[in-house]
Amino acid sequence: MTDTDSRAETRSLRINDNAPGFSARSTTGEVSLADYRGRWVLFFSHPADFTPVCTSEFIAFARAKERFAACGCDLLGLSVDGLYSHLAWLRDIERSFGVKVDFPLIEDPSMVIAQAYGMLDSAAPSSATVRATYVIDPKGVIRAIVWYPTNIGRSVDELLRLVEALQVSQREGASTPEGWRSGGALLEQPATTIEEAGATEGPTSAWYYRERPE
Repeated sequence: MTDTDSRAETRSLRINDNAPGFSARSTTGEVSLADYRGRWVLFFSHPADFTPVCTSEFIAFARAKERFAACGCDLLGLSVDGLYSHLAWLRDIERSFGVKVDFPLIEDPSMVIAQAYGMLDSAAPSSATVRATYVIDPKGVIRAIVWYPTNIGRSVDELLRLVEALQVSQREGASTPEGWRSGGALLEQPATTIEEAGATEGPTSAWYYRERPE
């Protein structure tokens, strides 16, 4: 049985919206989003169990779980398939690939959670469009949203980089450049006065591109 809060809507959520609360069964027991308050969460959905792209993703997520945990981020999966299908699939992944998936995989057979997050329209005839990823911060605010088509697998390394970049940007009050990796240079906001523009220091003289170390 799934329970969402009154925030449930069919429109797609936006960055900086509060993440809709929910409570549902999962492969590790009853899960509530409120249980994760104070932690970062990578909340991701997939179209169906026992499918090749989703299998490759869950293997990669399971292998990267400790890397996410090292930066204070928990993994939370979702599918419209039922709990018993989830259990059978994850057991088969362990048997076939030697990889144990021990983070929660939530069931959503009524599609209530998927619809609350705008993953699919209330009139959608199937769950085929459900492949979305939400980065939720410790206050329960959505900080990033990433969508992929059903036939293209997500990059777990890129999602980990995204979480780390969000955390560093928040902590340091700066932006991250293209391809930023942990320990790399950060970007200051552009100068807004003639004095600031004239005082630009760094590898370039461009007032709109100011780097500083992390």
